[in-house]
Amino acid sequence: VQLQASGGGLVQVGGSLRLSCAASGSTSNSYARGWFRQATGKEREFVAAIRWNGGSTFYSDSVKGRFTISRDKAEKTVYLQMNSLKPEDTAIYYCAAGSGLIVSSIRLPQQYDYWGQGTLVTVSS
Repeated sequence: VQLQASGGGLVQVGGSLRLSCAASGSTSNSYARGWFRQATGKEREFVAAIRWNGGSTFYSDSVKGRFTISRDKAEKTVYLQMNSLKPEDTAIYYCAAGSGLIVSSIRLPQQYDYWGQGTLVTVSS
């Protein structure tokens, strides 16, 4: 599985961006797809995830209510709609895919098998 993230950029506080993560290669309905982010000097943190089969979604407390993760099964693409952006959302955003993830592990980056290259989101105040 290869993942290609795109859609990052520079946006002002309160603005919106939509990230995309396209997958190629062999994918499975058992996969979950996630978004993580890493700010300078900080560890990679969970942002959101979606189960490919069923569409259940999961969010970190810091983005709940502002970000929405969705999927297009035909295009094998996952989206992250980010609204009401804050300076603390500034980071490199990575998409990931993993299989066999359960509720207790879906937020853990080490549980994901495949990663995209990252896309930079900068929120200016």
